[in-house]
Amino acid sequence: MNRFFVLLLLVPILLTGQGRKYSNAFLSIGVDARALAMSNSVIASTNDVTAGYWNPAGLTGITKSWQAAAMHSEYFASIAQYDYLAFAMPVDATSVAGISVIRFGVDDILDTTELIDNEGNVDYDRIRRFSAADYALIGSYARRSKTVANLSYGGNIKIIYRQIGDFASSIGFGFDAGMQYSIKKWQFGATLRDVTSTFNAWNINDDKLSGVFQQTGNELPTENLELTIPRLLLGVGRSFQLNEKYSLHTELNMDITFDGQRNTLVSANFGNIDPGFGFELGYRKFVFLRGGVGNVQRLREFNGDITYAVQPNLGLGFKYRGLSIDYALTDIGDASAALYSNIFSLKFNFADFKRL
Repeated sequence: MNRFFVLLLLVPILLTGQGRKYSNAFLSIGVDARALAMSNSVIASTNDVTAGYWNPAGLTGITKSWQAAAMHSEYFASIAQYDYLAFAMPVDATSVAGISVIRFGVDDILDTTELIDNEGNVDYDRIRRFSAADYALIGSYARRSKTVANLSYGGNIKIIYRQIGDFASSIGFGFDAGMQYSIKKWQFGATLRDVTSTFNAWNINDDKLSGVFQQTGNELPTENLELTIPRLLLGVGRSFQLNEKYSLHTELNMDITFDGQRNTLVSANFGNIDPGFGFELGYRKFVFLRGGVGNVQRLREFNGDITYAVQPNLGLGFKYRGLSIDYALTDIGDASAALYSNIFSLKFNFADFKRL
């Protein structure tokens, strides 16, 4: 067993340089408005149905009945749609199973590859529409340790399907592993995504693309295997009971990647470290104010000076009779036309609803 864990730690190093940077990037966007408002700083504290995405070990926080969650968000001025559904329930006294579905897609893209007919005439009736979409089905399992108190561990099995209209499609498989440990008011968590590297096998439609590529002087892609290099997410958090009414949770996370140098706070040949910090201030476990900073980027100005940019996030949450409604005002890397995105998510805990 010890050799197995050592191997898991070496996997990112062994695979560096063999995969593609930002492969399956849609799985790094994040789910749940609570987590997004806290700048994704939930690896140590996540303990509900959304843990199937962030850290499968956190599913052990579900001890009674089932939970469900849903989220819809739009990015890049509503061009891209992101949808998430999840369900989890206890299997027995110490284990929990769950399933999550994610779709990230751009629809109604104009296909102009046949705009010009065989006689060289422009015919707008030949324009078609297609979608470029990524899908993920994630099966999760978590268990509380019987030998080590306050220790939970879990894993994910991921099936990934990506499609670009009739031009290309791929199918992929991957695994995640996670653990959580708490001592008094401190919480620790770790998630190793794409443990053995996640692969996507692409199928290119030569008949659809060959004519266009020849006319434009390009060559069809020959590689059909895309690897996603493992990444390590670490978190440490602490909870404070300020008084009878107010509570506070703070958490610091680190996103460590090994697929080549990135524009992060710490960037080196061995890997990149992108830190994030989030907090959640609760009032009577009913209303929550959240905030965080993350996505720290090192920028070089034209005069050679180095500056830093950070991404601030804010959010609110309400919890009543097993129903949680969360909102996040989050800046997704300044990539969209509207600098900030409004994200809503819902969670339902049947155990709390039934108890009341």
